[in-house]
Amino acid sequence: MKSCVADIGADHGYLAIELATKKFCKVIATDKNSKPVEAARKNICAAGMEKIIEVRQGDGLKVLQAGEVDTICIAGMGGALIAKILEESPEILESVRKLILQPMNAAEELRKFLPENNWYITGEELAEEGGIIYEIICAEKKFTGKPTGKESSPLLKKFYLQKEKKLLRVIDEMQKSSAASSTEKFFRLKEEVADLEKKINSHS
Repeated sequence: MKSCVADIGADHGYLAIELATKKFCKVIATDKNSKPVEAARKNICAAGMEKIIEVRQGDGLKVLQAGEVDTICIAGMGGALIAKILEESPEILESVRKLILQPMNAAEELRKFLPENNWYITGEELAEEGGIIYEIICAEKKFTGKPTGKESSPLLKKFYLQKEKKLLRVIDEMQKSSAASSTEKFFRLKEEVADLEKKINSHS
């Protein structure tokens, strides 16, 4: 049976087109805003994919029907929002076998959410576009093998450096306020930077 993938937050529909072209699967591309939906429809028609890519407007997984898809992709959102979208539609996830998630931030929060909700993290990868490195998490309901990690990625050190730079920017702003620099968050960020420095040095 041909796989059916839901691309949640499809924006201009480029990922949906890529999936339909290279994976030969049916795709449901969704977005909650009208302008991205219109842009996606236009691009999908231009690619001649309108028969295998369906575009829907709606929030999260709420535009899907139970049993309709077996794979869900959610990219370009924060980890907390991704977790919220998944948590809000348990009836849709009943028939889903695989999740492919690309959190823009709060990846640790998403990693915590998945096993707590009976999803096994089966693999992680790093991808670079426009000089920015993104984390990709794959999760499945049933998994007996050994998960593949991003530790062997040639992008790993660059990813750590990029993450450290972001945290140092936040810490620098917080240091301008005596109230902010005495919070638990401030000291937690300092600990994260120290941990990242150890990882960076181990990859030197």
